[in-house]
Amino acid sequence: MPYMNDTDLYNTIGANIKLYRKKAKLTQVQLAEHSRISISYLSKIEAAGCTKSLSLSVLNQIANVLDVEITEFFKEEKNYG
Repeated sequence: MPYMNDTDLYNTIGANIKLYRKKAKLTQVQLAEHSRISISYLSKIEAAGCTKSLSLSVLNQIANVLDVEITEFFKEEKNYG
């Protein structure tokens, strides 16, 4: 499904990162440290209404730490629980 705007895309990515982080039982601090990004940056990425763009390199680092395919971050889910 195409994204209507960048904010929708960033919200989907952020929600998925948060979902997989919680499934991995990691805190934001742990994921940020393992991904070599700042906690404030990760917090902004995961926040609803995020307008912060991020590089494929950062997404790849996060995906590697969470042991998920990078494409999982782009999938829209009905319920993020």
